[in-house]
Amino acid sequence: MSRVCTICSKRPMTGHRISKSDQHTKRRWLPNLQRVRVQTEAGPKRIRVCTKCLRSGRVEKVISKMPSPVA
Repeated sequence: MSRVCTICSKRPMTGHRISKSDQHTKRRWLPNLQRVRVQTEAGPKRIRVCTKCLRSGRVEKVISKMPSPVA
């Protein structure tokens, strides 16, 4: 499964790690993705969403019913 946000299509970025001696080696910055249950037309579904989309309110999470406490 690829590391891509399903809402905003944020994906890994590439660049260089630069050492003190100015050597360049390749590196990747990965997005902070979370697996979230979301309500769709077909029912609840798990998708991968970046935390920026979660915090901005672009995604509405499905809240599961908590079991009632036994008295």
